[in-house]
Amino acid sequence: MLLKSLMSSTLAAALALTLAACGGGGSTAADDVPTLRRGISAKVDTLDPHKSSAQWENIVIGDMMIGLMTHGQDGKPVNGMAESYETTDDGLVWTFHLGDYVWSDGEPVTAGDFVYALRRIQNPTIASQYASLLYVIKNAAKVNSGEMAPEELGVRAIDDKTLEVTLDYPAPYLPGLLTHYTTYPVPQHVVEQYGDAWIQPGNIVTNGPYKLVYWRTGDQLVSEKNPTGFGAADVCFDRIVYYELEDQTAVENKIEAGELDINNAFDGARKAELEQKFPGWPHTSPSLITTYWSFNSTQPPFDDIRVRKALAMALDREFITRNVLTSGYVPAYSMVPPGIDNYDVERPSVEWKDMPRADRLAEARRLLEEAGYGPNKPFRFEFIHRSTDDNPKAAPVAQQNWAEIAPWVDPVIIKQDTKVLYARLRQSDFQVADGAWVADYDDPLNFLYLLESNTGQQNYGRYKNPEYDALLAKSNAEMDLKTRAETFAEAEQLMLNDYPITPMWFQVTKNLVDPTLTGWTDNAVDQHRSRYICREGMKAE
Repeated sequence: MLLKSLMSSTLAAALALTLAACGGGGSTAADDVPTLRRGISAKVDTLDPHKSSAQWENIVIGDMMIGLMTHGQDGKPVNGMAESYETTDDGLVWTFHLGDYVWSDGEPVTAGDFVYALRRIQNPTIASQYASLLYVIKNAAKVNSGEMAPEELGVRAIDDKTLEVTLDYPAPYLPGLLTHYTTYPVPQHVVEQYGDAWIQPGNIVTNGPYKLVYWRTGDQLVSEKNPTGFGAADVCFDRIVYYELEDQTAVENKIEAGELDINNAFDGARKAELEQKFPGWPHTSPSLITTYWSFNSTQPPFDDIRVRKALAMALDREFITRNVLTSGYVPAYSMVPPGIDNYDVERPSVEWKDMPRADRLAEARRLLEEAGYGPNKPFRFEFIHRSTDDNPKAAPVAQQNWAEIAPWVDPVIIKQDTKVLYARLRQSDFQVADGAWVADYDDPLNFLYLLESNTGQQNYGRYKNPEYDALLAKSNAEMDLKTRAETFAEAEQLMLNDYPITPMWFQVTKNLVDPTLTGWTDNAVDQHRSRYICREGMKAE
């Protein structure tokens, strides 16, 4: 159960705070507490940084917890708990020097907290969906599989203020990776006392500028200023209310009522209309986000490459991006988005990228007939898609695209709660499924590792190709960035030719932001920490 049982007086106080925060009139609630109201696009399942895998949860987590590095206002990595760091010439050993920071209960943040946290996320009993993201750390994969003891992980506290991290291979992107919530410290003394309940109001201890005080599942969460937290001296808002808003009508109603300052999504096809309705609110910018649809290769008929390729070819990405989606989206014929760092090579793509649509449909029909389908054996399958953003509008177009292959192709589309859909993806409980990936750090590996055989739950269709794995391993050992990029391109092309996924479009960020707010900076990783946001005329206390 996500909402902790509180003493009645505490709960009453929290409810009073929340209700006050709902009042209209801008930044200050009825009890005179400067309050920022943020909409997040789905329900929060967990705030444990080692168990979360959701961008909307990261909005809340990143306001409360700070890693060795953190996001700057522009989304770029800047120093967090680490005041400085250095690395050896071979790029394998990194040493971080921590500043004098404390948890919200007054206990110091130490290098030991990072050692504990990085071992914890690799503990198989935690079952972290994101453990493989940190396999760059020496022995991490073997610790996660149980082959090695946690003490063999390549992290150690030289002293309370000095952390040493040893890698299995050079990682020039490590500072960016260390902004990700999977690398955040957790308070060992609190986690060991409360177990999974350590993240609940009344138990949680944080090292960032905010701390959770209220959580009503399916409705809202409330955090308040942590005076001793990182960056707390510079925050404008003493309270942040996060509303779990999947319905865009509810978002617009709250804005009209003066009850919302920011929302992390909007219907992009209505951007011009929303700009008229809420002048200055809609924000879009180029991003490192790829929407791609997965095929479940663990079950027939999607274990047949002909079936996967046929469905990929039939989709009219040009029509969808031009007529259905947010302005600025572009068709995707590869997994890694344009604009990403460390990928300065000719980009791979599917072989039929420039083929006329009529020819694509003819080839798709031929492939399905070759796979055994036809009038006497209709091809019926299920496509699940997210309930949020532009996805419900794209799904019927995809259904029509697939039906155009032949009269005996019968696609069924099913809208799923976004949180439920991702749970099904992680369990490989689907045939064809919608999904998207937002860059955790600015490097091609962050997209390509998703299809590696040892990635685990985030390799949704359980793609497995030893040659692909070997190419990614080769890239990891390569110090020359040009050669490394060429290896990535070879791996990506191999994967695209196997069709475990079909890339659909590259996105732009989409946010609704009250134009009276200051400190908001559009950026490619779409990270906007509340500590940077203020309002015209307000000053940090």
